Amino acid sequence: MNETEEELVVDLEEIGEKYEVKGFFRRLSDMFKGLGEPHDTREYKLARIELQRLAAPLIAIVTVVLFVVVLIVVTAVNGTDKEKIDFTVAKPEEEEPILEEEVEPPPDDIEPPPLEDIEIVMDNPNPGPVSEITPVAAPPAEQVSVKPAPQDAVAITESPIKMKSMVASRTTGAIGRATGGGDGYGDQNTEACILKVLWWLKATQNSDGSWGGGGKHVTNDSKLADTAFAVLTYLAHGEYPGSDSKFQKDFGPVVKNAIGYLMEAFQSDGNYKRARGGGDSHEYSYLIATYALCEAYGMTKNLNCKETAEKCMERIIKSQSPTGGWDYNLNKGSTRDDLSFGGWAIQALKAGKMAGLHPYGLDECIKKAIRCLKERSFYKGHFRYTGESGNGHTGLTGTGCLAMQLLGYGNDSQVRSALDYMKGWKPSFKANEFANGNEVKGNSAPQYYCYYATQCKFQAGMKDGAIKADTINWQQWNVAMKKYYTTKITDLPNKVKDWSGKEHKQGYFLNEDNWSSGITMDSCLAALQLMVYYRYLPTSTVEAGKVGEADDGGGAAGAVDKDDIGIDIPF
Repeated sequence: MNETEEELVVDLEEIGEKYEVKGFFRRLSDMFKGLGEPHDTREYKLARIELQRLAAPLIAIVTVVLFVVVLIVVTAVNGTDKEKIDFTVAKPEEEEPILEEEVEPPPDDIEPPPLEDIEIVMDNPNPGPVSEITPVAAPPAEQVSVKPAPQDAVAITESPIKMKSMVASRTTGAIGRATGGGDGYGDQNTEACILKVLWWLKATQNSDGSWGGGGKHVTNDSKLADTAFAVLTYLAHGEYPGSDSKFQKDFGPVVKNAIGYLMEAFQSDGNYKRARGGGDSHEYSYLIATYALCEAYGMTKNLNCKETAEKCMERIIKSQSPTGGWDYNLNKGSTRDDLSFGGWAIQALKAGKMAGLHPYGLDECIKKAIRCLKERSFYKGHFRYTGESGNGHTGLTGTGCLAMQLLGYGNDSQVRSALDYMKGWKPSFKANEFANGNEVKGNSAPQYYCYYATQCKFQAGMKDGAIKADTINWQQWNVAMKKYYTTKITDLPNKVKDWSGKEHKQGYFLNEDNWSSGITMDSCLAALQLMVYYRYLPTSTVEAGKVGEADDGGGAAGAVDKDDIGIDIPF
């Protein structure tokens, strides 16, 4: 073999060494050899790189070796014989479920404050449009529905972000604090009434998760509206699957099935022209159901619920009139601007915004709604029924007042005038008692008007920096409401059993006049009023609903204001 051939063999051997697949221990040996070479040599640098590569397996091997050594030492130290002790395993006793305490009947010594000295002027109207709710035929069977798998219809998850003005105060502890008594708060008697309604709703829920449509104790066929009101009532009390409520095992499944019914009640083709399963002739039920779905998403963060709620909000936004209001059947071309109808649209949009839903055009829609409330709905010191109706239906003053408060304009002059206009009203299920005189036109729906009056009086009287007149106005209303409502609930003789077999009292509310949309709606409206203490925080904390004048409103709204968000990390 000549010199050239020898060099070629050496080169091939060197090349072969570079591509040789070395085993772990061979690589370890080469690494230690290289680390022993001078630092400026190639062998040392390659060894350093190899050390980095082998660090993980070396640590793993050393850890296992150390563990084995420690195990051997511990075994050797504790290897002496131990005295055997006989023992038996006792079966743990089942804890008795924690349920609500029996509440004593309301005392008779609470007297509402005198209101006789308040001078009142009153007119006379026709029943509000909500009374026209009538059943409609179900849409064709072939329509597509937003229908997730039954077991996941409401896959409730605990969200770490909760909106203060939506759900942060709807916890067991907060409810207890808000119902501890006092002129501005609830008490054990108001909570007893609320629980009676919640147990009654559980007992009267239809098998498909709805209420109404000829079910038990029902006089109204608007299943969609009744179901939405029931969902709002349960959510207001903090009841949903996965909540911390002591009634979760009973009320959780009720709410899950009800929300599932609402989600399935809408078409998924983007049109949303008509809700099926028991709507009404004007689509009030569409707005109320959207409201319930938005609150449900805000509390559960269920993505299926979010999809349906956003689609509904989109239709409400697109159906706003050119003048900023809404009319029956979401008729975009009408400029009638029905405040009764629009009030539910505004509540739905507000709930959606606070839940973090921001469909395209939401902020511009809110700006237009505010202008409509100020320039068309407000009239001579109060809010009127429509933008074209003159002085009719002044009972909707509370509707306009609450709408402005929820949207962040509670300090405007229109709200101040509306609160003054309503100061002589008092809670009642009778039209001729509600206005305490002749002040209200359209007073044939007192419970409907009380629903709004309770909330806007609370918002004004309990907010930070409330003026004395608003505080007194709220306290007078609240004391009268607590005494009146706790004596007007209809108690049923039969009780409802919970999951453990314990029985609970049930009852419902019903208007005593000639206007009623059914026991379900009347009961829910009354219960929602008795939960006003913890359902929403006062409007001093709801700046997220307000849109600044500089906002162009053209696109999807931005994030909710940071001052209106509470972080609550569940443990």
